[in-house]
Amino acid sequence: MSDQDITTGSAWVPDACTLPTARRPLRLAEFDRFFGMAVRTAERASARQLRLRLDSATQVEETARELTARESSCCSFFTFDLFRPDPASLTLDVRVPVEHVDVLDALADRVSAVRRRR
Repeated sequence: MSDQDITTGSAWVPDACTLPTARRPLRLAEFDRFFGMAVRTAERASARQLRLRLDSATQVEETARELTARESSCCSFFTFDLFRPDPASLTLDVRVPVEHVDVLDALADRVSAVRRRR
């Protein structure tokens, strides 16, 4: 992923996204802030699933719920599952259908790039 992709997010915003183009940089910035502050580890559970282990703070959970709900409304191919395996843990699973694995690849790359900059 190039620095340009990190800035604009063009690699993981698919044509299927219905968010108006003018609002995409703002949404990408929101995800970048979230990835930078909340993601503790990221692992690829399968080709179609990315598992993000998050800071377990209540505010992180609230932000994750709100952000993923808005993302689901414009990119309906994403499935987000936020859950607490135990009281001290918070996990976000991101799944896509097989035809959008490239989008998940780019999202995983973006998470890694944001975490490296941190």
